[in-house]
Amino acid sequence: MSSAEEQVLSGLTATEQAEIDAWLKRFPDDPAGRQSAVIPALHIVQHNSGGWLPRERMDAVADYLDMAPARVYEVATFYGMFDVKPVGRHKVNICTNISCMLRGADEIVEHVEKRLGISLGDTTADGRITLKREEECLAACTGAPMMLVDEAFYTDLTPEKIDRILDDLE
Repeated sequence: MSSAEEQVLSGLTATEQAEIDAWLKRFPDDPAGRQSAVIPALHIVQHNSGGWLPRERMDAVADYLDMAPARVYEVATFYGMFDVKPVGRHKVNICTNISCMLRGADEIVEHVEKRLGISLGDTTADGRITLKREEECLAACTGAPMMLVDEAFYTDLTPEKIDRILDDLE
């Protein structure tokens, strides 16, 4: 059954509801506990929505968790892990915080921008890669400079290593 066929009245698929329900079991069974599941719920929905969060899908999360839609939008727009506009098939995030900056993050950003022909925040013309805006920290300081590609961490970056990583995405 396709995701569209599986869509239910709530705006979430039965599979998405089951995944969210599994998260809900980790929180108290009250309104505040339901709202605590907003981040995992947004991850689930984003994963099933082409890598971004259309407004109607955020509304479905709000409805399912008994939250005001504005509260869900606040979470989705605050955290860099969520996208509220279409993105490329692959997302590249380069850490530019102090540890990475001191070990060459600026040069890494320049190399990736030149290699892809886009700037931070842009998507390649073929829709393949989105180079996310600057990331303050991706929690891998000992391996600086580092980047996150989709959900994989890459550390101790060099231009050559980056080229191999990007080649593997093609």
